[in-house]
Amino acid sequence: MNNFPKKLAKKLASRESENALRTLPIASGLVDFSSNDYLGFSAEETIFTQAQQLLSDRNIHANGATGSRLITGNHNLYTTVETKIKTFHKSEEALVFNSGYDANIGFFSSVPQRGDVVLFDEFIHASIRDGIQLSNSKSYKFKHNDLKHLETLITKFSSEENEIYVVTEAVFSMDGDSPDLKALAKLCSEHQVCLVVDEAHSVGVYGTHGEGLVSSLSLEASVFARIITFGKAFGCHGACILGSEQLKSYLINFSRSFIYTTGLPPHSLATILSVYLQLENKELLFEKRQEKLKANIQYFQSTWNNLFADNSIKYIKSESAIQCFVIPGNERVKLIAEKLKEKGYNVKPILSPTIPKGEERLRFCMHSFNTFDEISEVLNLLLLLI
Repeated sequence: MNNFPKKLAKKLASRESENALRTLPIASGLVDFSSNDYLGFSAEETIFTQAQQLLSDRNIHANGATGSRLITGNHNLYTTVETKIKTFHKSEEALVFNSGYDANIGFFSSVPQRGDVVLFDEFIHASIRDGIQLSNSKSYKFKHNDLKHLETLITKFSSEENEIYVVTEAVFSMDGDSPDLKALAKLCSEHQVCLVVDEAHSVGVYGTHGEGLVSSLSLEASVFARIITFGKAFGCHGACILGSEQLKSYLINFSRSFIYTTGLPPHSLATILSVYLQLENKELLFEKRQEKLKANIQYFQSTWNNLFADNSIKYIKSESAIQCFVIPGNERVKLIAEKLKEKGYNVKPILSPTIPKGEERLRFCMHSFNTFDEISEVLNLLLLLI
């Protein structure tokens, strides 16, 4: 076919005219202030070597799972990994998915039923929105972290015939902020609605062993389901859903993104298991990495306060690894990011339509491997550019 469809070409042209056309970046070797590898585990040789040893000890030499988990892909390592995960996170059960996107699509497309209501934070991740759109439920957004607005909606849509699911993130990927999970869990309990928490950006960062925000607040019993992903602080790949034994059984039977996909290869599961072993044994890697990450976050905030005290730029402060500056306009924020790149720093510009126009921002992701000098220099450069 020689002619590209006109409607598709028009959409591409529109995206380009808005200076928002996405392209695939090449790994650059720049100072990393953009990846989700908060603890530096993705390049940790100890984890890589341990994963290889786990496979060798079990005489596993397979490159792939050979099929979906319901056919031939449910190799023995799955049982070991899911047992480790559920014990670590103090959950009744755990079910591994191939990615966080698959987990959210699979959960939200299958669990809420026709007539049920999903109430989601307006800043919720796209994967959750996509899953909700595939369900037969009705859905409504509530104002970001606004429990009063949420309670109004719960009261409005409560009935004996439907279930209500309230969805939030432990740490929001665009702002790095968190809801008041204790108050939210209490509200959901009082109204007998199901609370679902995506912990993609909180595991590894929060908790004595990196268990995540829900566990660090001892709220495990108050949450209907948790989505844990392994592609961020854990530095590997995959995800899981934590919940009851009944929920696991339901997802195995009705979650299409679980049923109709090839399972993860053994090496992926061995890497996940190796990370959990590191988290359990704090003296190995985790404790020093978490302490350094926290120190870098604090240093970033104090340096910002010293440099930008009289500047009007909006700083979205958070206690997480994600720190953001609102710089309106796709063209302007992309230009500043490009200037930082020229100086050797990789900082991600977040553009509309990913976020609303006028809320475009530079998103700095802190890592345990960043140095104080790198943080100081990139913020001094930013001060000159704005």
